[in-house]
Amino acid sequence: MNRIMFVCLGNICRSPMAEIIFRDMVNKAGRSDEFVISSSATSGENVINGVGASVYYPAKKILEEHGLSAQGKRAVKLNAADYDDYDLFVCMDSGNVRSVRRIFGGDKDDKIRMLMDFTSRPGDVSDPWYTGNFQTAYKDIYEGCEGLLSAL
Repeated sequence: MNRIMFVCLGNICRSPMAEIIFRDMVNKAGRSDEFVISSSATSGENVINGVGASVYYPAKKILEEHGLSAQGKRAVKLNAADYDDYDLFVCMDSGNVRSVRRIFGGDKDDKIRMLMDFTSRPGDVSDPWYTGNFQTAYKDIYEGCEGLLSAL
């Protein structure tokens, strides 16, 4: 079983997009029984009194344009106990990698990766929160998820 956690700062844009896109790819490949797929935030700002915010509307919209639904997905905060529950933490950018290492107190089992490292153009996934360009983020995430699925 491959237990994958996608991670970004707030878990309302990029990491839920990755979770939903990757789950769709896995299902279409007939491999859903091989994976547990989730996503979380390094920050708790979108989880208030234990209730996570919904996926940000423009992220929902771009997913819907590609036939995918974010229905029911709510922000979740990453915590130290998650390290033992997942095999791979796939971060959207280098800032997320630093935050995840801080939350876990390191990475003794070498489980933390960047999504774009599974492509021919390593680096950060474009952050639509700042650019407003959700199509570019979708393209980056889709390409990264294709590479990740191929690697697994």
